[in-house]
Amino acid sequence: MQPVAKHTTAIAAQDSRSTLGLEIPQVTARAKVLGRAVYAGDIKLPGMLHGKVLRSPYPHARIVAIDTAAARALPGVKAVLTGDDAPATLWGVHHKERAVLAKGLVRYCGEEVAAVAAASEEIARDALDLIQVEYEELPAILTTAEAMDEDAPGVHPGRDNIAREIRFDRGDVDAGFAAAHLIHEATYTTHSQYPGYMEPMATVAALDPDGRLVLWTSTQAVNLVREQVAATLGLSVSRVRVVQATTGGAFGGKIVEDDNQLVAGLLALRTGSPVRLVNNRLEDFQACCASVPEHITLKIGMDRDGVIVAKQVHIIAECGAYAGLAGDVMHVSAMRSDNMHRNPNIRSHATLYYTNNPPRGAFRGFGGTQMLFALNSHLHTMAEQLGLDPVVVHKRNAVRVGETTVHGWHIGSTGLVECIDQATEAIGWAEKRSRNHQEVGVARRGVGMAAAMHVSGNRTIGNWDGATVIVKINEDGRVFVISGECDMGQGATTMINQIVAHELDLPLSDLYAVPPDTDVAPVAVGSLASRVTMSAGNAAIVAARKARDELFALAAQRWSVEPNALAIGGGTVFVVDQPEQRATVAELARLHIWRHGGGGIQVSGSWDPKTVMPDDTLFGNVAAAYSFAAQAVEVEVDTETGRVTVLDSYVADDCGKALNPIAVHGQTNGATVQAIGWALYEKLHYEGGRLSNGNFADYTMPTADAVPMLRGGFVESNDPNGPYGAKGASETAILPGAPAIANAVYDAVGVRIRDLPITPEKVLAALQAQKNEGADHA
Repeated sequence: MQPVAKHTTAIAAQDSRSTLGLEIPQVTARAKVLGRAVYAGDIKLPGMLHGKVLRSPYPHARIVAIDTAAARALPGVKAVLTGDDAPATLWGVHHKERAVLAKGLVRYCGEEVAAVAAASEEIARDALDLIQVEYEELPAILTTAEAMDEDAPGVHPGRDNIAREIRFDRGDVDAGFAAAHLIHEATYTTHSQYPGYMEPMATVAALDPDGRLVLWTSTQAVNLVREQVAATLGLSVSRVRVVQATTGGAFGGKIVEDDNQLVAGLLALRTGSPVRLVNNRLEDFQACCASVPEHITLKIGMDRDGVIVAKQVHIIAECGAYAGLAGDVMHVSAMRSDNMHRNPNIRSHATLYYTNNPPRGAFRGFGGTQMLFALNSHLHTMAEQLGLDPVVVHKRNAVRVGETTVHGWHIGSTGLVECIDQATEAIGWAEKRSRNHQEVGVARRGVGMAAAMHVSGNRTIGNWDGATVIVKINEDGRVFVISGECDMGQGATTMINQIVAHELDLPLSDLYAVPPDTDVAPVAVGSLASRVTMSAGNAAIVAARKARDELFALAAQRWSVEPNALAIGGGTVFVVDQPEQRATVAELARLHIWRHGGGGIQVSGSWDPKTVMPDDTLFGNVAAAYSFAAQAVEVEVDTETGRVTVLDSYVADDCGKALNPIAVHGQTNGATVQAIGWALYEKLHYEGGRLSNGNFADYTMPTADAVPMLRGGFVESNDPNGPYGAKGASETAILPGAPAIANAVYDAVGVRIRDLPITPEKVLAALQAQKNEGADHA
């Protein structure tokens, strides 16, 4: 089936009661708008203490001595903990290398050195001021160049500074370059971006009456948190319960790379009292993993028609003091975008280095943003050198439905070409490129475009990428939906409820999504890799149909008919040929209990995609589906100030099937703004390893006046594996933004910025260099 471009925002629902394809508010919206949603920082328990963390002022130092006597003596202080009071077990995603509280050494400015629990937040802050720490400052490695030096000391003693290294070679790269008509090589630099969510990291930890540790926390993955907390604090997983509180944004920053839950849990265990630990904004800047900075050297060969015949990638990435998920991010940069094109000849070498900077890690787009900035900029440059429109080059190289890519990915659906057409047509691509090339004057306009791909799931954490959803029908006919997948604002809860409501033909108001709770919810990977719509959506279909079958089996017995003679609709089950024979869902749910062998209707549905774990060469079909997007923008560049203004933007998103168009638009618009921020404004500034702009006054994020009216549309490629054809739609839209803007800047003034962000200073310097070069050739 060919993808269908959709400029409208509604999809025909299958019947009048279904919400699938309709624009509906998120099921959590009312509670949030009325201020009734309970975030972790809102939770108050009897006897609750307040936690605070003392952080290192140095990027690298030896802890000579810590004197906590004065802090312990302060009235209202219940605990002061240091590395000597913390577990010996180290934690981390792949490398177990990080202490809950630093022991002996601090490896970055902001690392957790001591923790306090007190009767109030004010007392806890005062206690931090009374802790005396004697440091011996040590030389710090603050750049990858320093980390790569053969004589450099290891950030972690006893090892070199390589945290991860990836190499692979597909096809015959050398032969491909030898046959190429055009070869272009350039280096691109990308920087760290802070997630910028509204709610800082927060946890309330307490012991239940049985002595079990309970955490209410802001997270994307309750099961991953439970596993990490249990292993690090020396508890069995059954002695730890994790409940997701309402989560005010995450963008990858709240998966499992933060120390907040561990410190809160440790304080609760040591005091025996509930402890609330909420980062202030500076603490969150210091503690949260920003995105992974990368230097990408890209070499591509093309034939005369712009078809890619060879590609070589060299990446130098930085994880900071601890590796976390940064290696996985680099893995994505090294290979994911290869699958967007049909080129069989690929060579990649990527190395991740430790430094004494704060840890880097997961961020929306997860490594795709970095490489797609480089790749789209590169393709635009080569298209111009060949005298071709970049749109033509993208479309000639685009992967097609039914193909298997160079890394073994099976493309079951793709709307990539349609996304490119939709975005460029919406922006007036051909007309504006022709007009802009003739412009002169101070303010010059240009247009740019870029394309992207992402996954809908990712079988790389382990050999399971599935989900389980439980459907429980109560005696009043209302339905509880239980899942371990987390909603952090992206709409996962709404999507799962929509599917169950559709299958049972019930109004959405009759369903309630139980917040993820490891005591009652099935095991779940969590909300990452745009996997929830695919895996949890399919699991919800399985569970809802099982619940319907339970109702049908009971009704069939009651009326002496076959189950296939029954239908469900409007909250009732009825005989199709005898519609007067009907019973409400509530009646059947009660009848299901009060009978021999009875019991409540509670079923579990699971789904695991038939994907393939990558082998030692990273070859394997890792996702059930792959999402695509394209973006076209128009910018204005002030040649006197260097300021870049985005005037117009259109993002076309291949989400398979838009189950809730307004939710997809919301995710697309948010991603677009984050991309604008990364491309033009946001940058973490460090001086000697110390963050100098850890607040929203100095860390410049795009505001309303910096963002144009955001426009976008869908391409519905109807994926064969997706629930009703749907794919992930939360991350792909962030990927093309930065290169589209960079390409538009080039179109406007003829300068190529390869080092993000594209600041006025860089634009002016490039324009001056362009002017000087012109004078030299005059």
